[in-house]
Amino acid sequence: MTTMTEASVREFRMPDVGEGLTEAEILKWYVQPGDTVTDGQVVCEVETAKAAVELPIPYDGVVRELRFAEGTTVDVGTAIIAVDVAGGAPAEAPAAAPAPAPAPVPEPEKKPEGRQPVLVGYGVAASSTKRRPRKGPEATAAEAAVQAAVQQELNGHGPAPVTSPVPAAAPVPAPAAEEERPRPLAKPPVRKLAKDLGVDLATVIPSGPDGIITREDVHAAVTVPEPVVAAVPVAPAAPAVPAAPAVPAASYDTVRETRIPIKGVRKATAAAMVGSAFTAPHVTEFVTVDVTRTMKLVEELKQDKDLQGLRVNPLLLIAKALLVAIKRNPDINASWDEANQEIVLKHYVNLGIAAATPRGLIVPNIKDAHAKTLPQLAEALGELVGTARDGKTSPAAMQGGTVTITNVGVFGIDTGTPILNPGEAAILAVGAIKLQPWVHKGKVKPRQVTTLALSFDHRLVDGELGSKVLADIAAILEQPKRLITWG
Repeated sequence: MTTMTEASVREFRMPDVGEGLTEAEILKWYVQPGDTVTDGQVVCEVETAKAAVELPIPYDGVVRELRFAEGTTVDVGTAIIAVDVAGGAPAEAPAAAPAPAPAPVPEPEKKPEGRQPVLVGYGVAASSTKRRPRKGPEATAAEAAVQAAVQQELNGHGPAPVTSPVPAAAPVPAPAAEEERPRPLAKPPVRKLAKDLGVDLATVIPSGPDGIITREDVHAAVTVPEPVVAAVPVAPAAPAVPAAPAVPAASYDTVRETRIPIKGVRKATAAAMVGSAFTAPHVTEFVTVDVTRTMKLVEELKQDKDLQGLRVNPLLLIAKALLVAIKRNPDINASWDEANQEIVLKHYVNLGIAAATPRGLIVPNIKDAHAKTLPQLAEALGELVGTARDGKTSPAAMQGGTVTITNVGVFGIDTGTPILNPGEAAILAVGAIKLQPWVHKGKVKPRQVTTLALSFDHRLVDGELGSKVLADIAAILEQPKRLITWG
């Protein structure tokens, strides 16, 4: 039997995948102890306060230990997986700690004290986090059950199907108890939905192309009675859940309250919005505008050969109108530097688009949107929306924004009073475009009408500047030919 020395074990630490983030939640392990890994192989998926990110391992070897279970939030710099880089097979029986060898290994490999060779561009500082004590073989099944129950209580509410992640402190016995089965195919947002609803993806029948599980498949699995996988009760006082039909996520007939842990994107969004609302003095102005000509232009552009295959919709022209308005009123594209007591004027526009995703509200931005042609802007919008829906928006895509658009009209809402994205001076809310009676050329006619709302930081933007910007946007949407004369 091949044994492993501590010198051959490398610890992969949780990297800072976002610039300044302090923690991340382990969503999914793609490997288990005993698996062989290669440099660059993705070993797990984690969720930060900004996005879901897949982490590749930076060296070859055999997985020795997973330090944390799925659903655990881990501080940046903490070791999450141990790999035997010598390639030795894991011991057949778990041991509490290897006994010190009589003679030291001639060339011991010490852990680096500085930056770890983790993700390209993601450096982590040395951590003082100590390794958790490992339980020996005497750990009983009862202890393991209690440990799993505590973990479930931290992750959510109520019993959830038991999956195969390794508990944070106990190594997995050598012969795996459950059969190996292929990993179900599903996108990250669908996996998150299944996790929230307590659905085992292995039991879901896929309906998507190439056997991919869709959101509809997960919802169908919730409503269709299925055999319940063994679960550990979270607390003795909790009411017992019937083991026959699966209980929907929210049911007024069976559950009085549901508690959802505040973490990840929602936690970061809440902190940012509270900070923005109580730091920047908000002012919101409104204008209702006839956008009939803009809607006609959208239909014409859809037939333009230069825009074939691109995302052409009213939001595209609204974004272009905002960029032209900023060009005509550049002082609105600024930020407030409290530390240096300076106003920072931006000579570029990173245009943020608020996007609702299964993980919560995110605001990725189009870098240097001011320099893009209409086809380039359409292509960038399509990529931004598609990436956000797939849950693959990178942390870098959500940093450095200068102004934002939020399209509440897609939900049928007329308008709103949006809160500024932190560090930005203005945000434009676009309401639903509806057919309404409108006075046009002296007669009341049915016209396509919408309401725009512009919120701005009154430290940076006074009423005159804010009004000019909003009036310019409205004028362009009413007469889109101004995109040519003003742009």
